[in-house]
Amino acid sequence: MTHFPISNNPRRMGRPPLKVKPILVRLPEGMPERIDALVGKNKRAEFIRQAVEAELDRREKEQGNSAE
Repeated sequence: MTHFPISNNPRRMGRPPLKVKPILVRLPEGMPERIDALVGKNKRAEFIRQAVEAELDRREKEQGNSAE
């Protein structure tokens, strides 16, 4: 029988933290299907993160220009 030594390392195993905060977002009917049709179901969250980031950048830039 193969012997697997037990590690003395207290670190947890698994995927490292992604530094993201899970939130619930309600989308209009049909929107998730439209997103899936464009990017695939497994890329939905990434698409939404990128869309939100782009809109935040746009609005922050717009807000910065209004202050001048």
